[in-house]
Amino acid sequence: MKGYVISEVEVLDEARAAEYRRLAEASIHEYGGRYLVRGSEAHVIEGEPNPRRVVIVEFLSLAAAREWYASEAYAEALRVRQTALDRQLTFVEGVIP
Repeated sequence: MKGYVISEVEVLDEARAAEYRRLAEASIHEYGGRYLVRGSEAHVIEGEPNPRRVVIVEFLSLAAAREWYASEAYAEALRVRQTALDRQLTFVEGVIP
């Protein structure tokens, strides 16, 4: 089953966020991930409005997503993220087609 990483992001520093995106994208591709949604504005239909941007990345499996997150390839991006973005990050497993 595919694994998905869902990120709700508030940009704190645009320049640092651009650096984070560059580093994260390279590491995501290295681990077989692909963006399904990248920085899109969310249109809340039910519940409280959320000013955050949404990013969804698909990996071949939840295990692959976890490997990417813990990888050295992503470590530098994580360090940059601390001052670039405030976010909520969620990992979920897809369904069997």
